[in-house]
Amino acid sequence: MKYTFFFCVFLCAICHAQNVTIAFGSCSHQDQPLPILRNIGDLKPDYFVYLGDNIYGDSRDENVLKSKYDQLAKNPNFDYLKTQTTILATWDDHDFGENDAGKYYPLKDVSKQLFLSFFEEPKKSERYQHDGIYTSYLFRKGLKTIQLILLDTRTFRSDLTRFDAQRDQKDSSFFYDLDYVPTVSSDSSFLGNEQWNWLRKQLLKKADVRIIGSSTQFGHSYNGYESWNNFPSEKKHMFELIQETKANGVLFISGDVHYAELSEVRMPGFYPIYDLTASGISQSWHFATPNTNRIEGPVMENHFGLIEIDCRRKSVGLSIIDGTNTVRINQVIPWKSLRFTH
Repeated sequence: MKYTFFFCVFLCAICHAQNVTIAFGSCSHQDQPLPILRNIGDLKPDYFVYLGDNIYGDSRDENVLKSKYDQLAKNPNFDYLKTQTTILATWDDHDFGENDAGKYYPLKDVSKQLFLSFFEEPKKSERYQHDGIYTSYLFRKGLKTIQLILLDTRTFRSDLTRFDAQRDQKDSSFFYDLDYVPTVSSDSSFLGNEQWNWLRKQLLKKADVRIIGSSTQFGHSYNGYESWNNFPSEKKHMFELIQETKANGVLFISGDVHYAELSEVRMPGFYPIYDLTASGISQSWHFATPNTNRIEGPVMENHFGLIEIDCRRKSVGLSIIDGTNTVRINQVIPWKSLRFTH
């Protein structure tokens, strides 16, 4: 019996060694107690990804931005999370510095330095060498490679086009006021040329699974709020780039909207593109917008996202877990379904 027991322990160790777990979330107000962070820490994922609105800075005063990072640093649940996992991060508008801000936000260079300092970015990091904070990581498990790409959707983004009730028609499915309409200008920028060129090089790297972290939603349908849908030419370019580079295994994770959902985009000649939105470490919203691409959710209570990559079974588990540790969304996706067929 003892040999059977030790053999089982050995097998469990092998199975665990073939897994990569990545928790993620967004919309974390520094004034709140943030118990979700302790729940994530208890899980001991390999990595935790902050997808933006990691603080609510909302200021053109450097000292105000820094004081809010200082407040998060003093939070015992954040401190506990740091002891249990490796924290990686990108930003959204509120930690960038201003609601819905883009490339014209005047403190973006100051904000970048505060961000990199707070998240203890190594001084040799490429993030110090280019504008913006986009970056990528490769995690290897045996012969398998997992790629994590964190985009910067703020530093290079053009101005948004406001919804005009006298000019723009509103579909009857929208029961709320719309903020923005898609920008039709061909020279509008979401990621910027420098970041697009960098992203192309990343997608050409060999990887079995690629997770693209975007602070705003990618896979949902137009809802009149801020997202990739404000720049349809840029969203189209992302699909074209994935196809051009023959990048298999792409999944998106996103935040921003203060609820959770799983979206799926299906296009001719393309494998399904999933976007798991986790947006509610402390923030919540009173309704979810229409989304014809939604296949699970919404989850309105505070929550976090979890990606479980099983390199032995060649599958990816996508989950949303709420503050009571209840799994609210769960999808297991075989790697083979995230491949171009020819």
